[in-house]
Amino acid sequence: MIIKPENVTSRTTSIYPNEFKPLLVGRAKQALGNAAGLKNFGVNLVTLAPGSRSALRHWHTHQDEFIYVMEGEVTLVKNAGKQILKPGMMAAFPAGGADGHQLVNHSNAVVVYLEIGDRSPDDEVYYPDDDLIAKSAADGSRIFTHKDGTLYES
Repeated sequence: MIIKPENVTSRTTSIYPNEFKPLLVGRAKQALGNAAGLKNFGVNLVTLAPGSRSALRHWHTHQDEFIYVMEGEVTLVKNAGKQILKPGMMAAFPAGGADGHQLVNHSNAVVVYLEIGDRSPDDEVYYPDDDLIAKSAADGSRIFTHKDGTLYES
């Protein structure tokens, strides 16, 4: 199947609990994998406006993630520190590696990258900087809890 990104709807919303949503203003995702009917992994074309970020810093128990920078310079934030990624650079985040990561656009230009991740069942996502854990629900959505296990209210 041929996909033209300009024909794929861009979304600026987030699945995070409401108190975290303002932190992702300036991020837009186009679910190219969904548009192609992919079932086993997702592919997103992501645009970060200056000052925005990809996600809260996080890591997955079962999901592998991979990013490929296409345009702009973005800062990769991990446990060990920060690194600038430029067009043509890639980063991989193997499942189970407790190395929280996120991308932050500290530049004055738009950043565009591809984000690829599998859709492993029973995945859990840990957010080392925030009181947040995400677990997979039976329908493929996420259930968000505080670190003490209490649910976030929608």
